[in-house]
Amino acid sequence: MRVQCVICDKIEELNDDTLQAKRLRNRPIHTHMCDECHERITERTKERLATGSFRFYRSSRRIEDDF
Repeated sequence: MRVQCVICDKIEELNDDTLQAKRLRNRPIHTHMCDECHERITERTKERLATGSFRFYRSSRRIEDDF
């Protein structure tokens, strides 16, 4: 399955049997982000959290556990 990153428009190939590919097929509202963009956003968010002046509103308990 070919997917495109929503941030950098990089086209990647996903294995059709993966959970992420199934989610993208069954729920078109979900979007794909390449690993490079995901890592960059994660690092910058952690940097902003470390400053103390950034307020991070978490939406659910499951997402909090991932952070």
